[in-house]
Amino acid sequence: MTGASSTSLHPLTLSAEDRSQVDEVEQLARRGAASLSLLVGGLDAQSWAVRRAVVGALAKLGTPAVAPLRDVLVHRRDSEARLAAAVEALVASTGDVEGALEALSEDGNPAIVCDVAQVLGRRRSRRSVPLLSRLTVHPDDNVAVAAIEALGRVGGGAAVDALLAALGSGNFFRIFPAIDVLGRCGDPVVVPALLALLADPFYTLEVARALGRTGQEAAVPALVGLLRKGNDASVRAAAVALVDIHEAQVQRFGGSRTVQTAVRGPESAVLGRRLSQGVSSADTTEKTALSRLLGWVGGLDAASGLLKLLDGPDPSVARAAAGALSELGADADAQILQALREGDSARRRVLLPLVGRRAAAVPDVMSCLEDRDASVRALAADTLSRIGSPAAVPALFERLVDEDLRVVQAAVGAIQSLGSDTTEKLALQAARSPDVRLRRAALRIISYFGYANGLDVLLQAMRDPDERLRDAAIYGLPFIEDPRAVDALLTAANHESERTRAAAMRALGQTEKEARITSTLLRGLNDRDPWVRYYACQALGKLNEEAAADAIVALADDAAGQVRVAVVDALAHMHTESAMTALQRAAASADADVRRAALLGLGVGRRPDALPVLLEAAKSEDAATRLVALSAVAEYDAPETLPALLHAAGDGDDSVRSAAVGFIATRPGVPATQALVSLLGDMTLRERVVSALALPLEGRLPGLLAALEAADEVTAPLLVAALARMRRSDARAALLQLLVSASPAGRRAAVPAVAALGTLEAHEALERASTQDEDPEVRRACRLVLSR
Repeated sequence: MTGASSTSLHPLTLSAEDRSQVDEVEQLARRGAASLSLLVGGLDAQSWAVRRAVVGALAKLGTPAVAPLRDVLVHRRDSEARLAAAVEALVASTGDVEGALEALSEDGNPAIVCDVAQVLGRRRSRRSVPLLSRLTVHPDDNVAVAAIEALGRVGGGAAVDALLAALGSGNFFRIFPAIDVLGRCGDPVVVPALLALLADPFYTLEVARALGRTGQEAAVPALVGLLRKGNDASVRAAAVALVDIHEAQVQRFGGSRTVQTAVRGPESAVLGRRLSQGVSSADTTEKTALSRLLGWVGGLDAASGLLKLLDGPDPSVARAAAGALSELGADADAQILQALREGDSARRRVLLPLVGRRAAAVPDVMSCLEDRDASVRALAADTLSRIGSPAAVPALFERLVDEDLRVVQAAVGAIQSLGSDTTEKLALQAARSPDVRLRRAALRIISYFGYANGLDVLLQAMRDPDERLRDAAIYGLPFIEDPRAVDALLTAANHESERTRAAAMRALGQTEKEARITSTLLRGLNDRDPWVRYYACQALGKLNEEAAADAIVALADDAAGQVRVAVVDALAHMHTESAMTALQRAAASADADVRRAALLGLGVGRRPDALPVLLEAAKSEDAATRLVALSAVAEYDAPETLPALLHAAGDGDDSVRSAAVGFIATRPGVPATQALVSLLGDMTLRERVVSALALPLEGRLPGLLAALEAADEVTAPLLVAALARMRRSDARAALLQLLVSASPAGRRAAVPAVAALGTLEAHEALERASTQDEDPEVRRACRLVLSR
């Protein structure tokens, strides 16, 4: 095995030489321990791809490879690449690494001891906690820091005790990493020790950040005190920490107002000023946190500070400030409206979505309808719609002739949303205007409301030479209950214009089923224009005209792709054998659009004989097809459904994975809950899975409780968080039950959730566990929450 370097241009593509060497490594690995010396020699390969293959092979060999790898750490330290590869192999090894490395902890070379600590920490070896604890007081600072970081990876009560001891060492080289590691462990027992250091100016900023990372509510009062009395840097660090705690509480319990409550009160005005002062020198993360806090503090100072943040270059900060302003409500209304009056177009674009639903805002928002920026005019129309004041309707009608189509569409939408006593009159007047743009918009409004008095206007527009006017009129005719409206549609279905015939076919699908309509649509299936055929087919499907099934099936091989798709859509509404046979044939079509439409149609029918077709399509090489097939499979309540969804949750395409989790999330029963629990190991899905587990469906509680009986330290907090997020009486009772029925890790995770219930029953359960639980860490956690 040579040490040639890779010549590949792409980091994920192996060169021919690398591929050859990787193949050689795989052959050596198959020979087992007999190849040990050659594999260890491969740690010197210059190519990272080859070294990675060697690392994997040595790790799989287990215990036989441990001693040679240990010898590399001791005797062959002249190559950083070799050392790094040996460490990786030991970390991943299936053998007894701990027994082989523990003796090296006494080695006189601090670098070797550091490597030992790193390996043991990354292996999360509970057995090694006593050794690592001793190393935290090693004479060499580098060794001590490596041991501290390793204990942070391992976690657990014994590790935390050693880290707390390092915190009190008086050696700042060790205190700083201990602060960081303790903050990341999330154990509530670390909070008092960290709080004791908060007042020391040398450690204040780092401790504040660590307290935020703990996510513990016990740190909130001290951090709020830092907001009041600290310097600008401390205020910024405390703000970030408080937001971190809030987010952690939301993740764990589904909602918490501890931080918001703590920052409000008699001194909220002082806090608002302090937070606003800290904005100028803050970075993006700090500005975002300051925005959140200002929104919670409220008051005029908070509103002023948030308005300043809207103009920054970072859009994430502007979004956070905008969100906070929206929470202020009446406190910010006056300042927002003033800024709206005085601001330029850029400022108005940010402010308009923040305007509250108050009639007093209507004049200022209406003035924005005249802004030179079309996007501002469109936003103003949307805002008037949201406010809900009919007084804005006349001004909105004036925008129906705006030069920008976005503004016209927004104005039409606002008028349709608002309605008013004057809308019908204004629409009928506008529909007779010589301005074609105004007439077209007015026809859309008349069609939307279905004004009976507007029929004559619509019929007149049907005779207009402008196709777009005829389209607008045709759209509204199905919604007017008058025989003349249907007569006009039937006449339009024979118009010389293909566009008008197509529009008429589409509109007939919105009417009631009757013989003359069916006859007209059947003729449309043979029209020379593909869009007429498309809408005729679609309309017959919407009317569920099963008598037309054979005529529709005859178009399955139409030359126009959109017609073939419409055929499938229409057949999905029908339940004849010919329709089902055609759908199954279309599911194997070479046309991807037709295939996907057929799969959806089969899902709608939920016929057992269609399930095998859908399951096969769920294995397609095309992600979009897999996604469509999966959504159809999810419609079935069959034994094959859940395994197929669970398999799709590991799909290589994120949209397919997300959809699979979503479909499992809506399925009741313990098996669906068990399937979701099995996905918690996937970091890319974890938050979605926890949210899904928090849905209070039938089978969720027993499934979660069963999982918590054997949960480890990784999954237990996630399962408890799902229970806490349900916020239901039976879920609260389940949390109490966990203190006696869950695994040790489950009981430890349940303690803060039970404490958050704040009930007498919860307090009594914690008191019992604080003295009677067999796990000392559970007892300690209970005592800690009871002491607050």
